[in-house]
Formats: sequence, structure tokens, C-alpha cells
Amino acid sequence: MKSLLPILSLCLFLVSCATLSRKQDNHSTTATKTLVDKELKRPKLVVGIVVDQMRYDYLSRFYNRYSDGGFKRLMRDGFNCTNNHYNYVPTYTAPGHASIYTGTSPMNHGIIGNNWYDKVEDQMIYNASDDNVLPVGTTSDDGKMSPYRMLTTTVTDELELHTQSRAKVIGVSIKDRGAILPAGHAADAAYWYRGSDEGTFITSTFYRDELPQWVENYNNSKPSSQYAKEWNTLYPVETYTASGTDLNDFERAPRGKETATFPYDLPALMEKNGGFSLLKGTPYGNSLVADFAIAALKNEQMGMDDIPDFLAVSFSSTDYVGHQYGVNSVELEDTYLRLDLEIERLLNELDQQVGSGNYTVFLTADHGAVNNPAYLQSQGVNAGYMDAKELESYLKKHLKNDLGNDTYIKNISNNQVFLDHEKLKAAKLETGYIQEYLAQLLIDYPQIDKVFTRASLTNSSFTSGVGALIQNGFHPKRSGDVVFVIEPGVIVYSRTGSTHGSPQSYDTHVPLLFYGAGIQQGHTTDRTHIIDIAPTISSLLKISFPNGATGNPISEVLKY
Repeated sequence: MKSLLPILSLCLFLVSCATLSRKQDNHSTTATKTLVDKELKRPKLVVGIVVDQMRYDYLSRFYNRYSDGGFKRLMRDGFNCTNNHYNYVPTYTAPGHASIYTGTSPMNHGIIGNNWYDKVEDQMIYNASDDNVLPVGTTSDDGKMSPYRMLTTTVTDELELHTQSRAKVIGVSIKDRGAILPAGHAADAAYWYRGSDEGTFITSTFYRDELPQWVENYNNSKPSSQYAKEWNTLYPVETYTASGTDLNDFERAPRGKETATFPYDLPALMEKNGGFSLLKGTPYGNSLVADFAIAALKNEQMGMDDIPDFLAVSFSSTDYVGHQYGVNSVELEDTYLRLDLEIERLLNELDQQVGSGNYTVFLTADHGAVNNPAYLQSQGVNAGYMDAKELESYLKKHLKNDLGNDTYIKNISNNQVFLDHEKLKAAKLETGYIQEYLAQLLIDYPQIDKVFTRASLTNSSFTSGVGALIQNGFHPKRSGDVVFVIEPGVIVYSRTGSTHGSPQSYDTHVPLLFYGAGIQQGHTTDRTHIIDIAPTISSLLKISFPNGATGNPISEVLKY
């Protein structure tokens, strides 16, 4: 009997080891399943926020006066990419919105400007204009818009395709292009603002044949009337120390007002400034967008099931204010302090409707802006203005004197020269020769910094510097024959207000904040690009990247 004890002990040991092994295997399987479940979990709603003409430094410049629940909440509890840039020029609204949502640059998505010269139609065209659709919610041609000129898909398109159109995708903005290009081709709806005597949100038959009842009800409530009121500073004007003086020479007053100073009696100014369109250039335009976005969130029941939805919101009034009053104006500072409160209101509604932890937000901008050159000159900074008509006269004068014909240029726009190839062919002039000829004239012209020919852009590969930015913004079929870059601080614009479009850091450096479900808390100073946003959100949603995407997911941002 004693001789059997060692054998019995060994058997019991083996049985216990096998049992322990099964428990460990079960635990490992459970842990793996939990990890996989987390990795496959997607937010119920993604909210993309684009702030039109927001320089990165607006986050820091106005930081101490922001509330805890708006920009600060996104920065504090989310992930802040502090060195985020556009990787192309021109830095305009339409290319910006298209690039954010397609994950690629104009060289692929084809939106090379807000307006551009169309070589086939031989005329200037608007990025979203579409005569094949009809306006809905208005009789104005402002409603004849669609995304058909955008050549690649968006992250919102890919979400619709992935979910067999069960996802709900809606775009909202004051500007048509700010709603349409983010919403994409397959969206349920895109709504933009019609000012004038209407003050309502409209769409086109590209998306739907009639407005939903909730939009009709919203418009019938005369939403713009409540904002046709005085615009005064949110706080005492003397406390706006992050800006210049309220009265200065660098701002443009609305028609009917002698100076660009607070307060602004909007009802008294509306008749001379386009009726309700005046609201676009005030903080109240952003309030209208926030109101409508929240109405869409509630009435469309967005984020209320396990199929992810996407709400694309673009706040455009910041751009109108920036253009009119400038980067250094009290008007701009007040607009951002008020926008901060609107973002806080939107986040609170998301908490209540969708639930904290169930939605993801990203916030960025479509471009930055230059400080007013006249103001920069007053501070001893190199800056100035270039006259586009004088440049055109200069080029045509030399063409006439040297080649006997000043009609070889068809169009000059967006810092591009378009040639008349039929006339060149008839004159037996080589296109490459004329490109180089014009390039030399341009580089000799005061205030022009760099010049690139079509030949150099199509036959070479620029990996860095301005050449890479130009090449990324150059579409072979749509762009011109010669592209030029103006010196830093120099603009083709009025002497009041601000503008944008250049490859300089004041136009390319914009905020990029991620917040919410699936997002890490932290920040990075590594360089990121605007085209990385769509791949990052696509990775979060576990869907295909947009079909032209050239950006990469920002891995530090994502939890899984």
C-alpha cells in the first residue's frame, strides 16, 4: 500500500496541474476576448468640428479667458497635437475642409481653391456649384450646390459605405462648402445658411427633395431674428488685453458705421449689409450653427444606437470676422470667447444626449491667417501688399515686347498662371519655353519669392520645403502652368483685415484636438498633418480609409 502512495501523489499532482492549466487558459481566453471587444468597440457618434481661420496660437493667446468646459476641456481631457500643419498650398476654406475629411491633399481630391479657373469651361468656377441640382428650402441659387467636384471619398462616405447607409451623416455650417465637403457624397444631409431676407438653413436636391419637418419647424421659428441685436463685448472692452486697441487703422467697419468699434447696432446696420447675412460676420453666426447642430443631434436621434453616426460642424463666422477686423482685433477675441461657450454648450448636449464616453470629438481648422501687414509694418516687421492687376500688366507688357503678343495668358488666379495652349500651338511656341520665360519674369518681380513651372511639378518629386507644399496642392488637370509664391507677410488683399492662402506657418499651423471615446489623454509636439485626421478617425471607427487617403493614423491619439 505504501508503495502506491508516490504514484497516487503524482496522479493528484498531474490532475491539479491540468485543472490549473485549464483555468489559466480560460482566463487567458477571457482576457483576450475582453481586449478584442475593447479594440472593436466604436463610438456611437463622431463630431468633427472645424473652426474657420483658426490659428493655433488662439488656443494659447485666449486660454486664460476660456471657460473650463469648452476649448480647455478638449485640451485638458483629450489629446492635443500642438505641431499640426497643412502639407500643401493654397490654404483656403474649400481645400481645407476637403483635405480634413478625405485624408489627402488637392493633388488627389481636386479641390484646388474656393474658386478656380476651369480650363474646359474657360471660366472661373465655384468649388461646390452644381447646376444639375435644385435648391431646397429656398428659391435662391445659393441652394444649387453639391460635392460633385470633389474627386475622392471622405471618411463620412466610407462610414456610410461600411454600414450600408445605416449610419447617419449630417453636415452643418454657415458656409455651403463648410457643410457639403465634410458631409461628402453619401451623406444623409448637409445644411448651410441662407442670409439676406431669409435667415434660414437650406440644402439641395443632391441630398434630399424636401426639408425634414424638424428643419421646417426650425426655420419657421425665425431663428435669426433673436440674434439681430446689439453686439457688444462679452466683458468690459478694456479687459481685452490679448488684442490691440478697439479703435485702430487696420480694421474695416460695416457699411453704415464710421468706425470698427464696439458696440455694433446690428438691426440698424442690416439694411446696408445684406440683411441677415450681416450675422455671418458676428459671433451670432456661430450661435446659429450651434443651435442647428444641437437640433439635428436631437431630432435625428444621432448616437442613439450601436451604429456610429457622424455630425460634421463647421463654425465659419470666425473667418468672416477675421477677414474684416483682423487677427489682432478685439472683435476676433470676443468672437473666440463666445465660440468657446458655444462649444461648451455643444459638449454638454452631447453628454446628455449620447452620454459621456460614447462619443468622440475632433477639432481643427481649415487654415490660419496672417496678421494685417500694415500693422506688422507699424511694428517694424517686413510685410506689405502686392497688386494683382499690376502683376498681370507687367507680364503682358513683356509678352507684347518680347514675343509680339500679350494674349498667351488666359488667366491669373490663386497665384497660378494659365496659358492659352491653342494660341501657343498656332504660334509654334513650345509650352515649356513659355513656362520658363514667365518663371524668370515672375522671380524678377518684387515681392515674389519662389516660382514653379508645370514641368518641374510634374517631372520632379519634392520631399520637403515649399516645393513639396506646392506639389501637394497641384492637380495635374485643374492647376495652372506656372505657380508663384509671395514673400512672407505680403498679401494680395485690402489694407484692412486679414487673409490667408500662403505656405507660411501663420497659415499652415492650426489646432488639432481629439477628445472622448477611444482617445488617449495627452499631447505631442511631433509634427502631424491635416491629412492624418481622416485615417485616424477611420481607424477609430474600424472602417476603410477614404479612397485617396495619403495621410497616416496618429497612433499616439488612439487607446487601442
